[in-house]
Amino acid sequence: MIVKNNSKFMMNKASYMLQMVVLLLVTGCATTPSKWQDISDEGTFFVYRRQSQIGEETYNITSNKDTITVTSIQGENERGRITGVESKLYLTTDLEPISYESRRITSKDTTNIFKMEVNGDQVSIWEKHFEVVTSNKKDAFFAVNSNIPAGIEMMLYQYYFNHEGITSLSTLPRGEVSLTHKGEDIVQIKGEDVALDRYVVEGINWGGRTIWLDKSKNLVALVKANTQIRELIKKGYEEAKPFFIKGNVEEQMAALKKYTTDLKGEQAKVKALVGGDIVDGLSDQILKDMTMIIEDGRIKTIGKRTDVEIPENATVIDVKGKTLIPGLWDMHAHSNQVQWAPAYLAGGVTTIRDNGNELEFATAFRDAIAKDGALGPDILLSGMTDGPGVKGNGIIRARSAEEAKEVVDLYHKNGYEQIKIYTSIEPEILKVLAIEAHKVGMTVTGHVPALVDNANKAVEDGMDMLSHYNRILAVLFPDKKISELGSYFMAKNEITEEQINTAIAFYLKHGTVLDPTLGLGVIRTMQEGELMETIEPDAGKMAYELFEGKRFRSGLNATRAEQAKKDIMKSAAVIGKFYKAGIPVVAGTDNFAPGFGLFLELETYTKYGDLTPLQAIQTATIVPATAMGRGDETGTLEIGKEADIAILEKNPLENIENLRTVEAVVTNGNYYESEPLWHAADFKSKNDK
Repeated sequence: MIVKNNSKFMMNKASYMLQMVVLLLVTGCATTPSKWQDISDEGTFFVYRRQSQIGEETYNITSNKDTITVTSIQGENERGRITGVESKLYLTTDLEPISYESRRITSKDTTNIFKMEVNGDQVSIWEKHFEVVTSNKKDAFFAVNSNIPAGIEMMLYQYYFNHEGITSLSTLPRGEVSLTHKGEDIVQIKGEDVALDRYVVEGINWGGRTIWLDKSKNLVALVKANTQIRELIKKGYEEAKPFFIKGNVEEQMAALKKYTTDLKGEQAKVKALVGGDIVDGLSDQILKDMTMIIEDGRIKTIGKRTDVEIPENATVIDVKGKTLIPGLWDMHAHSNQVQWAPAYLAGGVTTIRDNGNELEFATAFRDAIAKDGALGPDILLSGMTDGPGVKGNGIIRARSAEEAKEVVDLYHKNGYEQIKIYTSIEPEILKVLAIEAHKVGMTVTGHVPALVDNANKAVEDGMDMLSHYNRILAVLFPDKKISELGSYFMAKNEITEEQINTAIAFYLKHGTVLDPTLGLGVIRTMQEGELMETIEPDAGKMAYELFEGKRFRSGLNATRAEQAKKDIMKSAAVIGKFYKAGIPVVAGTDNFAPGFGLFLELETYTKYGDLTPLQAIQTATIVPATAMGRGDETGTLEIGKEADIAILEKNPLENIENLRTVEAVVTNGNYYESEPLWHAADFKSKNDK
């Protein structure tokens, strides 16, 4: 919790005393709360995002004869956004919670995130955007929010192990935390072997986190994910970061293996989907009462149910009254944990382009599915690459021509499809990255870098695909820098047909693929205090830990919210015109939530972009498949193509919102029903309110 138990490390008097107390508590040799009296200690955790240090957290623990006080201050400079979190936890000297408060500090304001207070037998919990909830105190509980600081999390584990024999610990306002011991690891610290115990913790974030404790149950390191991977490592242990990253990948792959064992089962070589209606993804014609034969993962036969002979060795699946469509693509994913695998499949998504992730995890995730037959969508990888400075994203940087060549070589050797350009790449380096990528058959995608500052120039410098509508639409103003246009420039300017036609001609000339992430733009129109459910009606069906992080958005003031809504509506209208002119537009969510984010994206295309349901579906099927060089293999339901299929309760051509009625999915020839997939990923039932 506080100090290292290796005798070779220097320890001050207070640290030594606390270590002895922890040892006694854990072993059960001491039971009196007085052992936690008069403690004083402090420490530091380094905070990493995609393995690049973005901040640190300092904690301080003191106690008197009655109360333990734990304070934590976390400061981050995450791509130039400076924020902090201040937290304070009070416990009795037998580690029972008294109160806990956590608040976010920015340059503009201070926002309470979470509060807990015990009053007798009652516990009151306050969460941002929720009313105060008061409930009876449980015999053993701890207050947990998904962004719990390491300094507070240390005490959670001490409390957990202070209750011998428990397998899980109730947490408020909901749920429970469990720890599973995965074994002992030996890490090298300053040339010495240090023994650490590895655990997987469930119940804090969506899915699990991997933590390491020393022999006194002191927290040393944790690797967690939700919408991004973060590593928190105690000062003095940072040289073991590669080991902690590797260990987390091992635990994630073990979890994926269990999903596969539990859900995949024995899959017949030949399957017959009988009696369904088929939307092949090529036309808006609906083929009624059809049978599809799948063999060795490919579509072998499509025909009228009355005309197709079903092979004797086929497993027959009755899909009468259902609609079969091509499996969906999410072209802007950041799938940082294996829970995305069953959740994506449950939403009918059979292929994703991971648009920036940690290399170790991303390649292991892809290979487990592609090579080992693990459950999940096919994964194509785009390698995150950024330039110098604190605004850079991740640890893989191209700051010189030589580094640019090394980056392309690294990703190419690891089987990546693309180089993902991020904001801090310098103009001349962008050209080198594009040239080197194109030499080896890779394409270049991503953001218009800040120093390039012009969509036209980014394309002319070698970018094959562009992300995010606010950068894509800067092409309407080719003589202006994006920084000059400012926020909500679509709402602030009249857009002429001449501008649109000129932009269309430019993108068609260069064959540019557009990844507008319009659904995310819709989410960002939320007004302060407005709940996610007003935009995403199914938000409450997500895993709570995921829902919590997505729901608690700061929001905009009324004026900016109205401006943002006007901006996204005008943007979608122009993107719709781009699509109809033949520019490839691909659907992507940028990590909002698996399934739900893609539904919102496609609904936005029809609602504001004037696309038909079929056209919207094509942005998530044949268009991305073709853009990624796989149009001959997948993206439509045709004989000879891969059996990637979403099976819906209702016809999406009648209403695009019917995509939300996915009941089953076929990927790589394997058949899965959606409900078990949602539950495996810790989502609520789709029938829950």
